[in-house]
Amino acid sequence: MKQEENYRHELKYAIPFADYLSLRNRLKCIMTTDPHADSNGLYQIRSVYFDNSDDKALREKTDGVAKREKFRIRYYNDDLSFITLEKKMKIGNLCLKYDARITEEEFKKIISGDIDFIKDHENVLLREFYAKLRYQRLEPRVLVSYVREPYVYKAGNVRVTFDSKIRTSLYHRDFLSEKISDISATDNPQDMLLEIKYDEFLPEIIKSLLQVPNLRQQAFSKYGASRRYG
Repeated sequence: MKQEENYRHELKYAIPFADYLSLRNRLKCIMTTDPHADSNGLYQIRSVYFDNSDDKALREKTDGVAKREKFRIRYYNDDLSFITLEKKMKIGNLCLKYDARITEEEFKKIISGDIDFIKDHENVLLREFYAKLRYQRLEPRVLVSYVREPYVYKAGNVRVTFDSKIRTSLYHRDFLSEKISDISATDNPQDMLLEIKYDEFLPEIIKSLLQVPNLRQQAFSKYGASRRYG
């Protein structure tokens, strides 16, 4: 299981497309493109989020619970050869993430409800996930898809990402179908979500590059936005 060593700062901002263009042009002068991105500096993310029938994870978010967690299974660019189970914990603006690789076969079993095989799994995160699938009655609720443009900066372990085309499969629960049926999760599909993650400090040069008028931090949740219709 991979674990981030310490909680990281995580800030989110919903920004208009014009601000995205301005910020991107500035950041590209200092920051480098994430090496996992394609030739256009992008990659696609799909995440299956888990919640129970009482919407525990969703309610904790909307109610502003300070300490919370959620589970998701994530893959990139529709490539099922690399899939991770992730547990994300948050305390205010601080986040900590645990993850573990799973196979395509394991992914399909979990999604279909065949979970007994992870009861005694060698990976501690999968064993915890099994317990919460059973006792918290977690189940796959929605598939969230978006395109990410990521930039990194070594000092402060800074990661700045622009997420766009955020879509939800709310009315489509066949998460393993070849053709994903989804709809936009935001009012304006052109709007971008700016995310800033860093360790103990945000370097002044990055902070200065991120200055735009009327930029206000928002408690934006892709999972929450994708569940807003029900």
